[in-house]
Amino acid sequence: MIRVYVKKHGNFAVNTPKVKKRLREYFIKGGIVSNADVSLSFVGEKKMIDLSHKYLKENNVVHNVLSFPFIEDTNTFVEPPDNIIHLGEIIICYPKVVEEAKKQGMLIDDRVIELTEHGAAHLLGEHHE
Repeated sequence: MIRVYVKKHGNFAVNTPKVKKRLREYFIKGGIVSNADVSLSFVGEKKMIDLSHKYLKENNVVHNVLSFPFIEDTNTFVEPPDNIIHLGEIIICYPKVVEEAKKQGMLIDDRVIELTEHGAAHLLGEHHE
């Protein structure tokens, strides 16, 4: 079973059950068949700027999505003692999602899912070139 933990740092209108379902499906399609968990957080622009500064050393940058794998070095993977694969955390900047969805003529939920899957791809080891 893949558990998706969602945390909202504001009153963001997110279809949480739909996003959780799609994220589980994405990980299963990506080969995760064991017990696993992932955290998904929805934050505002200030929090995303703080995270960008703290972890990426960027000033005043509002990313739409950031992902942080639980284990960075896959060459030294050690089986977790609880037999759960901790995939990591995906952080979505909800105001940025709303802005992008409007510009692209998309539903907000569709943009949330698109970015959530993008973050999930990074947790599975896919990266930009």
